[in-house]
Amino acid sequence: MENPAAAAPAADPSPVFLLLSFGTLVAALLGAAHRLGLLYRLMHKVDKASIRHGGESVAAVLRAHGVRFVFTLVGGHISPLLVASEKLGIRVVDTRHEVTAVFAADAVARLTGTVGVAAVTAGPGLTNTVTAVKNAQVAQSPVLLLGGAASTLLQKRGALQAIDQMSLFRPLCKFCASVRRVRDIVPTLRAAIAAAQSGTPEEKKKVLPSCLTPRYLENCLANLFAGAWEPQPEGPLPLHIPLASPQQVQRCVEIVSRAKKPLLVIGSQALLPPTPAARLRAAVETLGVPCFLGGMARGLLGQNHRLHIRQNRGAALKKADVVILAGAVCDFRLSYGRVLSRRSRIIVVNRNRADMLLNSDIFWKPQEAVQGDIGSFMLKLVEGLQGQTWAPDWLEELREADRHKEQTFREKAAMSVGQHLNPVRVLQAVEEALPDNALLVVDGGDFVATAAYLVQPRGPLRWLDPGAFGTLGVGAGFALGAKLSQPDTEVWCLFGDGAFGYSLMEFDTFVRHKIPVMALVGNDAGWTQISREQVPRLGSNVACGLAYTDYHKAVMGLGARGLLLSGKSEDQVAEVLREGQRQCRDGHPVVVNILIGRTDFRDGSISM
Repeated sequence: MENPAAAAPAADPSPVFLLLSFGTLVAALLGAAHRLGLLYRLMHKVDKASIRHGGESVAAVLRAHGVRFVFTLVGGHISPLLVASEKLGIRVVDTRHEVTAVFAADAVARLTGTVGVAAVTAGPGLTNTVTAVKNAQVAQSPVLLLGGAASTLLQKRGALQAIDQMSLFRPLCKFCASVRRVRDIVPTLRAAIAAAQSGTPEEKKKVLPSCLTPRYLENCLANLFAGAWEPQPEGPLPLHIPLASPQQVQRCVEIVSRAKKPLLVIGSQALLPPTPAARLRAAVETLGVPCFLGGMARGLLGQNHRLHIRQNRGAALKKADVVILAGAVCDFRLSYGRVLSRRSRIIVVNRNRADMLLNSDIFWKPQEAVQGDIGSFMLKLVEGLQGQTWAPDWLEELREADRHKEQTFREKAAMSVGQHLNPVRVLQAVEEALPDNALLVVDGGDFVATAAYLVQPRGPLRWLDPGAFGTLGVGAGFALGAKLSQPDTEVWCLFGDGAFGYSLMEFDTFVRHKIPVMALVGNDAGWTQISREQVPRLGSNVACGLAYTDYHKAVMGLGARGLLLSGKSEDQVAEVLREGQRQCRDGHPVVVNILIGRTDFRDGSISM
């Protein structure tokens, strides 16, 4: 018997089902068309007659943002943007290593308050910058790194220098983008530069422009260049800078007003725009609180200011009843917060919340944590404390401790260290010879750490060190960026002999670009900061030994001027320094190779 249900014809699909299916198909087609750029190209055509290239768009945005220098090591992927930058009056400065280019951009960013720019080629050109990018991230410097890339359609096909660059740099960058269409260059660069200077400028911005794809892929080419040359705004976007609330400032005013022994610790972040260094200095002087200065804040109060306490920071922090950490972070530099007394009331101010509260769950607790710009906060704090004064005995107690410590330095300077020069005595001579307009770049371990106690920057933004990452090799790049940013300034570089090995070849760069800098190499023939700890603990000096190399002769081979200071010229230190200054002022980069012995000045210091 036949089954009626089986014999019945299939029911027609419902109109609703057909409509949904049709809609889904249309949506899929539109999505595909959008991804392929077909919809955009209906309204924006490719100008096939144009001879312009994407490098011109990059250069135009840089010029609109006031960029004066692009640091680079040339490569085919980035040639268009370098040529275009030069045509627009942006100075292109080529170095001998990509890491130096980023260090130079970092220095420009720190000293000018604008974004520093470096451009490097794809693959190894980009990977060579990783250390400098990380150093800039930790130091909170706004740096824009422009990296070349292999053609988009040749990615993962074995193209020259093609690697997954984005995965490598995302952990290091606040803003990381790959530009795949010419029309996206301008808005992406503007967004990157705004991100670099907004909030906490601690992570570097990086844009990777793609190069041309093969001609046979006509659709990709059309999408790449469609609408490329239509007018777009190129100038700066608004910046976001966090500010303390009036309620937070008032609570801090009340805390500080009740202090008997207040102390101020100022870090690099306090020197960030928008507050000029001169206004910050005036605020600190009006506040009248003794202060320690670190990083880029060194020199904020000039030389020998009565409020600037330079020695015995740990002991002072233990005695203070109120401590203001203005951009200072409780990392290894403050013993992770252990140096703070639990009896002290701590005010911490920082743009970055993570830095602000670092280790606060272990070794210390803030009374008031203020996420905001430090310069603006200090101006408001001083306004709220107008007329407030503190008993002079607290300041005098700290200054007396300073004087006692400096007397011990003079005694150590008088000690004999055998056939070579006493580094403490040499650095005291540097302090006496340093001109008022000098800018100090420091790159090294033991010699530079000793200099931090003995040599004073003469004003704000006159000290460049690596920052919290502790990177060796920043010297040449920092000096390059510093001298270009401030051509009338005398740039003095203090190198350890180990660190100088990273920068030696860049004296060719200084000679070619006519960049006169003065480099002092503390040559003790070893990685002394490491051996100070390694030998007592492990009983071996393995891998810590160097030689008393003739660095002054090496740079002469590169076209620079070289001078030697040794134990035989102990009474000529000041004279040789003056001769180096004279040659530097005549337009020559100079290296003074200073053969030094070892002292117990930094015994007990650690290197990890």
